Amino acid sequence: MGRFNVSNQYKAIVIGGSAGSFQGISRILSALPTDFELPIILCLHRLKHVRNGFVEALNIKSAVLLEEPEDKENIKKGKIYLAPSNYHLCVELGNTFALSTEEMVNNSRPSIDITLETAAYTYRNRLIGILLSGANKDGAWGMKKIKDRGGLTIVQEPSECMIDTMPAAALSLTPVDYVLTIGDIIEFLKELDRKYKQ
Repeated sequence: MGRFNVSNQYKAIVIGGSAGSFQGISRILSALPTDFELPIILCLHRLKHVRNGFVEALNIKSAVLLEEPEDKENIKKGKIYLAPSNYHLCVELGNTFALSTEEMVNNSRPSIDITLETAAYTYRNRLIGILLSGANKDGAWGMKKIKDRGGLTIVQEPSECMIDTMPAAALSLTPVDYVLTIGDIIEFLKELDRKYKQ
């Protein structure tokens, strides 16, 4: 019996992060099994005019190939997707992505709230949401939507964050399931993956 009460009901994982999250997300990606089962959707605040380098930097760390999805691309198992610079990344019914250049939300495009909220609408209780270090409140509302629809919610332990505004905002808005360090999040994901491979 593992430390976490995980099941194999989940269809996707969505991770949001901003300032101070790069090191944490790099640790998570490098620790994943190369055949990790579930799709992971990353929405990270990025410099909108710098299109190159970020994906490459994450791919160097990641055990699983990471890519920026195209509009209307199907979401597949065993892949990691990163919201493209200066686009909102939406998850649509039918298990596809949609890219949008609509107005910024929380001064951000991509907006973590939009990615989390659309994923919550699509996957309902089959979604895991994880929110990491960040300097604004983007993502707090999206985590509430995941929780409201029966999904599993995890925030990074605020005391471990370089900037704790983002996880603290989520904690003030909704009772999340787990508050975990990056090391614990890695342990959770590995345990989840083992559950799928039983």
